[in-house]
Amino acid sequence: MNEAGQMREDWNRRAIEDAHYYVAFGRHNQDEEEFQATAREMVYGLEYELRRFPKDANRRAWRALEIGCGPARLMRPLSRHFGEIHGVDVSDEMVRMARERLRDVPHAHVHLSAGADLRQFADESFDLVYSYAVFQHIPRKDVVLSYLREARRVLKTGGLLWFQVNGLPASDAPADTWSGVRFTADEILDFANRNDFQMYTLEGLNTQYMWTSLRKRPAGWSVELPLSPPPTSTRIRKIVNPHGTEPVVPSSGRFACASLWIDHLHPECGVNHVRVRMGDGWGFANYIAPPLPGGEQQMNVLLPEGVPTGLVPVRLEWLGRQMGPEAIMRVVPASPQVPRLITVADATDLLLGPLIRSGSLKVVMEELTNPADARILIDGRPARVSMVHWSCRRTPRLELVVPLDETIRPGSHILEVAARSQRYPPVHLQVV
Repeated sequence: MNEAGQMREDWNRRAIEDAHYYVAFGRHNQDEEEFQATAREMVYGLEYELRRFPKDANRRAWRALEIGCGPARLMRPLSRHFGEIHGVDVSDEMVRMARERLRDVPHAHVHLSAGADLRQFADESFDLVYSYAVFQHIPRKDVVLSYLREARRVLKTGGLLWFQVNGLPASDAPADTWSGVRFTADEILDFANRNDFQMYTLEGLNTQYMWTSLRKRPAGWSVELPLSPPPTSTRIRKIVNPHGTEPVVPSSGRFACASLWIDHLHPECGVNHVRVRMGDGWGFANYIAPPLPGGEQQMNVLLPEGVPTGLVPVRLEWLGRQMGPEAIMRVVPASPQVPRLITVADATDLLLGPLIRSGSLKVVMEELTNPADARILIDGRPARVSMVHWSCRRTPRLELVVPLDETIRPGSHILEVAARSQRYPPVHLQVV
């Protein structure tokens, strides 16, 4: 069986077994309301991206395409923004479910995908192409890149491409149709640069949910732009922490990110061609917001390692040219890391919380750099951690999977978690 055939067979089986779980993987046997609720955050994020289009755009003329639409979890709520919306999926069963969910949305259309292209669509035919929780399941990078190149082909010039990939560090385990390939930030930047995209966002670095938003520009766009220097009126008005409004930025840790509020940022400026000098190092620009009514724009920049505390000069460069005068950023020492217990839930059905059905539970902690510092007891007895998964090194956030042994019978149990000097309130587990 070829690779496309294997993808179709595996995802048909998953769709028949429990489509809601394999699409949203929060809990088995989700009802319709719960399933749709899992889409709200992504729908909001995509709706926010639509602000990048001109305010006077005719939305009735907009056309959107979702790659890997599944049972139309995102297509249905997003359909209200477009005159026409299409979805493709490799699974016959997912296509059937999507058509059923969209039966009362006449401008929504679902198609069976051949596996790595969008051959049924014409060039320059969509205003938005998007994909979420799809490419992380594809076992080969060339297939993902083929879809992305096809997405550029079918996008109108000026259209938006929004997609998510798995950005966790490379794994030694072979990729399959569930645990697919992983991409680095440099690979996504390289794709954007090679294919003449203006990049607005590259967030979730080194996590499973690294996503980017790109604007299609004409071929040769970035080569021509240096002939027209950025406006000298560009000015960094203020620098604050994006997690608050204070004009100070911690030197390291999860909050070591600066928001540059910029006047007169060139409309073609993207983070893939921006360099931000912070002291003696280079920050990593990863977000440019849509302009506010007054024209001011927010650019988020991750601080470089080793940036000193105190008043640090910040210089903005785009395509090798300095944009406006230097600004000053106030850097303060980072607060000490304090381990935090975030959630305790069933290891498979995460939405169940501490109702444990799968025989394993998952403990999620933040600001714990050494998993060995965590101590987990069930009914006063030490519990064994079978797997440690770093979901974000920057935060840092880790997940500890604890299997329940044969002594843990159905019923109520007490889970106790401690880390270094921190002890957390007991968690009441209900094992079924």
